[in-house]
Amino acid sequence: MKQFIILTLIVFLAGCAYQKTEEYDLVISNVNLIDGTGKPLQTGVSIGITEGKIVAIDSILLNSNGKSIDGTGKFLIPGLFDCHVHTGNFERDFPRFVHYGVTSVFVTGGGLCTNDFYASMRKQGNQDSIPAPFVFHTSQHFTMEGRHPPKTYRSSNWHDGETIFYLKDTLQIEDLVREVSQYPIVGIKLTIEDGPAPPFVERMPQLFIDKTVLAASNHGLEVFAHVSDNTELEMAINGGVQNLVHFTGVNIDPQDSIQIRLLEKFVKRDPYWVTTLMIDKSFLYPIHSEWFESESMLDVYKESVNELTPELIDRAKIYVRVLMDEYEIDKNSLEAFMLPQVEDIKFLSDMGFNMVLGTDTGNDFNFPGYSLHEEMQLLELGGMEPVEIIKMGTLNAAEMMSAQDSLGSIEVGKIANMVLLNKNPIDDINNTLLINSVIKRGRIQKRLDQ
Repeated sequence: MKQFIILTLIVFLAGCAYQKTEEYDLVISNVNLIDGTGKPLQTGVSIGITEGKIVAIDSILLNSNGKSIDGTGKFLIPGLFDCHVHTGNFERDFPRFVHYGVTSVFVTGGGLCTNDFYASMRKQGNQDSIPAPFVFHTSQHFTMEGRHPPKTYRSSNWHDGETIFYLKDTLQIEDLVREVSQYPIVGIKLTIEDGPAPPFVERMPQLFIDKTVLAASNHGLEVFAHVSDNTELEMAINGGVQNLVHFTGVNIDPQDSIQIRLLEKFVKRDPYWVTTLMIDKSFLYPIHSEWFESESMLDVYKESVNELTPELIDRAKIYVRVLMDEYEIDKNSLEAFMLPQVEDIKFLSDMGFNMVLGTDTGNDFNFPGYSLHEEMQLLELGGMEPVEIIKMGTLNAAEMMSAQDSLGSIEVGKIANMVLLNKNPIDDINNTLLINSVIKRGRIQKRLDQ
């Protein structure tokens, strides 16, 4: 009887080994998994990767070709998204994003964003020899001449019909949407706002918003609008806009029954809303030189401290005073600026809004890759849970891109975009900066030298 039990056990164990021994391109073994779906952390997990995709998730995976990473004591999260990006030099910026675990970006227009420029970014993101994130993008800005951004961000790069579309009347909107719909865009970038700071320009008229949303719908597209105050938020919602790529400047008042009814109308569309808290922090940077002392900041970013001339610092102080008046706060501190905004984001998330991480990278002191981690830190500072923050920067973002079938979480069948961390980000979101390895499409990416 004893011999029979031993023989049965041997056969059982042999069967288990046979089932789990396969040839993978890469196995990450015995790792602590935070899969991006919002589920609690899983311990002792092994991930099998073949041809750039996750093909197995189990407690034990034996790789017959021996290619593996020992994940013992480490933590695995999905590759991160930054869902509000501008870049004038993607060949410089893309390796910086990847260095910080950002394996996908959402580019929302810009002064250089011709169709050829967009195509070059996509091509760079789709190859594997040079570190670069996957690239998603909107159309060029739909705005009006003399409005935001060409009036507020003056540049010789704004060319009607190439890097920007000036809406002159509502009759042309259908043709413009039809024109851009032939390209692989996620949706239409509509700039409603009156600008980031005084002197403000005119906002886009409501009828133009309504017509753009209707035309986009006719071509199977959604609108990604830029708003920066409550008036513009109301205009976007009433116009049928589905997604907002900017949060800073909006003020949510849970006691305002009219605003709450408006938000209840909006949330029924299952909208996505990008956070962009880093805009305000970037404005504060010139008067906080100590922020450049972070060990995790690339040296090339630290060198920006040398740009802090007295004139720049004085301008920053003036702008901060304007923001303090606008936000009705009487203390110049990061907490004073951020806590009310994070409270609003938590409120919206609890209402059912899909909140998504994005930084508006491209502004001064808003650093590709690094500032996405700052964005997460600001949310944790305001009391949000790290597992929720990670989901905002992974699965929620992929869903906004309509890429959730292939990206955004660590699940079988998805592309193997992942970040291996040395410490637990659930304990402290700052630990997302303690990167061991960045993996894109199943390949370990070369990171930048400090």
